[in-house]
Order: sequence, then C-alpha cells, then structure tokens
Amino acid sequence: MMRTQCLLGLRTFVAFAAKLWSFFIYLLRRQIRTIIQYQTVRYDILPLSPVSRNRLGQVKRKILVLDLDETLIHSHHDGVLRPTVRPGTPPDFILKVVIDKHPVRFFVHKRPHVDFFLEVVSQWYDLVVFTASMEIYGSAVADKLDNSRSILKRRYYRQHCTLELGSYIKDLSVVHSDLSSIVILDNSPGAYRSHPDHSPPTKFASGEAQW
Repeated sequence: MMRTQCLLGLRTFVAFAAKLWSFFIYLLRRQIRTIIQYQTVRYDILPLSPVSRNRLGQVKRKILVLDLDETLIHSHHDGVLRPTVRPGTPPDFILKVVIDKHPVRFFVHKRPHVDFFLEVVSQWYDLVVFTASMEIYGSAVADKLDNSRSILKRRYYRQHCTLELGSYIKDLSVVHSDLSSIVILDNSPGAYRSHPDHSPPTKFASGEAQW
C-alpha cells in the first residue's frame, strides 16, 4: 500500500514537473522571439571590387532621389491614436522638434534593412533626399539616417515643392536639369506627376506588415 502511494506521488510529481518545464520552455521561446524580432541586423559592407569600380567610373553617375515618409521611414507624432505599426513596436529613434512654437515628438520607425540599403546604393548613385515634409523635421530624419556617413548631403524639402490642387509636387529639375540622370524612389507617384514622361516606379508597399 505504501509503495503504491509512493508511486502515485512520484507520477504526480513527474507530471507536474513536466508541465512546469513545458511552461518554462514556452516562456523562454517567447522571450527569444521578442529579442530576435527587435534585434538590429548587422551586415558586412564589402567595398566595390576594382573591376566594378572601374566600370562605374566609365559611365555617367546617376542620381537616386529618395523620399522619406512611407519610403525609408514611417513616423507618427504625439496625439496619434492609431499609429500604423504593430502595437508594442519600439521606435528606432524619437525626434523632438518645434513646429509653430509648439514642441512635437515624432516616433520614427526605419524601414527594415534601410541602413544597409543606403550604404550599398551610395556606392552606385549620388543620393538625394527629396521630401514634402517641413525642413525642420526632414532634416532631422535625414541626419539620423545619414549617421555621419555624408551620403545624404543633398536635401530638398517642402519649400522646394510646388503646391498644386492641395498636394505638394516635387520638381525634379531642381535636382538636375538632365532628368535622364535621375532615378526616384517614392511611395507616391503623384508627388512627381509633373514629369509624366518618366516610367512608373515599381510598387513599394508600406503596409503594417513591412514595419
């Protein structure tokens, strides 16, 4: 009788320990997934080979015009009740700017792998930032993305746009008179609709799942 009770007690303990261990493993995996999700991805930036550098030196260097909001980054500011990023996603950085004498905080999320993208394409193109945002905000974002690498030195802001039918149009001729030298990456084709002869861009998704 005593032996039977001991065996039952042992089985109960083993079953409880197994459940406890399974719960511990579940919590551990969940924590690891959270850490991996928000871990910064690092790449080895390899310099151009001598052959590639020589080939690039033989052709006219193109200009890549980059939009900011919803192309390279997404941001929302104080007072936004429904940001379009997943709840609990921490911003990559927070900007504090003064607009019309009012301090505003912007919570900025960089598009995944954007740092690696900028580092690589800066070897192929002259990079230009062209945003319809106010300069005080756009300049601060560009400074963060540039990160003292001096690859985003040329910048154009709202004052360089043309207001047409309530929207800001980017005049690419202010970037370079030869439009054949310009490639633009922008989530809104309407932003450069004053240049209808340019080929339409590849669709660039900016939905919640991308951030």
